[in-house]
Amino acid sequence: MANSSMPIERLQALDNVEKEIASCIQSAGQALTELSKDKASMKQVESHTSQFLKTLNHVEGELSKHINYLTQVSTGQPHEGSAYGSVKMYKTARHRLEHTCSRLQDLENLKNRALASTVRPASAQNNP
Repeated sequence: MANSSMPIERLQALDNVEKEIASCIQSAGQALTELSKDKASMKQVESHTSQFLKTLNHVEGELSKHINYLTQVSTGQPHEGSAYGSVKMYKTARHRLEHTCSRLQDLENLKNRALASTVRPASAQNNP
């Protein structure tokens, strides 16, 4: 499956969910219409109610799949009310700072060793 077609497929799936929601509402309306009659057919009411519940369960499952997908792909993106992005940036900056300090300390140690090695030979020459 190509990446470019994936968003289109997801949108088509959401469009199908929207149609199922309309069907669900229609089944509920038919059940209520039947109940409002003077002599309601309980068989018809049960049929419409059963169809309503079946469709509703399917819609709920499909929406849950889409919500799960969105939570997986959006974790790197901060959203309103979320501190995740700021915390991630802080931790990354803190890590870079610690790494820079460590490298500077390594350079300082190297410089001190180089100075110490140049000072020793000079002092050895002064002390015969």
